Formats: sequence, C-alpha cells, structure tokens
Amino acid sequence: MTRPSFSPTPEQRRSVKVMAGLGLRQEHIALIVEIAPRTLRKHFRKELDRGMAEANAKVLQTLFGMATSGRNTAATIFWSKTRCGLRERREADEHSVMAPPAVLVQIEEPGK
Repeated sequence: MTRPSFSPTPEQRRSVKVMAGLGLRQEHIALIVEIAPRTLRKHFRKELDRGMAEANAKVLQTLFGMATSGRNTAATIFWSKTRCGLRERREADEHSVMAPPAVLVQIEEPGK
C-alpha cells in the first residue's frame, strides 16, 4: 500500500513560517500540521529557514530603533555590549595585578 503524496497548501506554508518565526520546535510544528517532522523538513525547508530569519530581523530592527532613538538607555547599552563588543569597566581591587583596559567611546549628543 502506497501513501498518498503530501502537497502543502499556501495556508500551511504561511502557518509553518509564522510558527518557525515564533521559535516553535519543528517537532511541534509537525504535530500541528499533522505530518511527520521529516515531511515537514522536506516540504517546508524555505518556510522553516525564512520564518526564523525574518522574525530575528524584525526584532533587531525594533531594537535598533530603540537603541538609536536616544530615549531607551537600556536598549542602547544592550546593543553596545552585544553588537559593538563594549564592556563595562571593572574597578581594580587590592588583589588584582592589573585593571582591565578601559574602553573610551565618544557619544554625540542629539542636535549637535
């Protein structure tokens, strides 16, 4: 007995892309779509890859806007640490041989 060939619908493609973007595990996406994980990867490879990539791009775009607006200090600090490699300077204590090097950053004030 042969199994019927699987043919994804446009709605399934949209759903898989959204679920992948939300970070749902492939096993769970396959369960929701009611197919085997292997079938999911075979027929929805593009949606699985693009869903996560597009979601990450959207979040980073939002974070970038928050970090560069001048109104969200936490976002600016987070971006500086994670994307620019900046670190906070630790104070030297009496037991340390040498303090870590300081990172100097010049920040332009808005309107100047």
